[in-house]
Amino acid sequence: PDTEFRFALFPRRAGRPPNIEDRDVLSVMGRALARIHSTGGSQHFTHRPSLTSQRLGHESRAFLLSSNFIPTELVDAYESITEHLLQRIDTFFADQPTGIRIHGDCHLGNLLWRYDAPNFVDFDDTQTGPPIQDLWMLLSGTREEQESILSDLLEAYSMFCSFDFRTISLIEPLRTLRMIHHAAWIGRRWNDPAFPLAFPWFNDIKYWSDHVLSLREQLAMLDEPALSV
Repeated sequence: PDTEFRFALFPRRAGRPPNIEDRDVLSVMGRALARIHSTGGSQHFTHRPSLTSQRLGHESRAFLLSSNFIPTELVDAYESITEHLLQRIDTFFADQPTGIRIHGDCHLGNLLWRYDAPNFVDFDDTQTGPPIQDLWMLLSGTREEQESILSDLLEAYSMFCSFDFRTISLIEPLRTLRMIHHAAWIGRRWNDPAFPLAFPWFNDIKYWSDHVLSLREQLAMLDEPALSV
């Protein structure tokens, strides 16, 4: 029988990662994301998933605990720290506003800068979620440096789209969910021959030991005040 394939075509674009140390670049980025979110908030997805602690956190944790990826000597530690993290994260998401259509995976590797403008690529993780998800992955450095970057982004962002500043408190919960989900994302695709080649460290005890340590550090970060802008 005939099989129907859905696909999308886009113009070919070249470029380089944007220089987020340049305030002019941050202004352009903020305005571009605001326009994306302004359009994203005008309608709703019919088939795309939503960014929730249940999907990215609890389901990812359950998958990894039912797999053989986590070394036996680290299972109890992973189970304990993720339980505490997700209990905390669930409270952060309890009273948050309904999300909009967002890029979902807006890190620097998915941005191509050319002719003083960004090209956004890799919409595989497009979903319904809080707009801060598309902003926090552009932050780096010390707390003060992150606050400076976020302030510049939001100053330009606010010219084209309103922003709920309460959602800044979601940055560390979202970072934690991404860490848990990314490990499960690799595990779910391990039977694809490309994945053991691309992530050879995934089965090493050092990776899981470092992963558990990073999650413990995130538990402390959840107690820190939200970034100020």
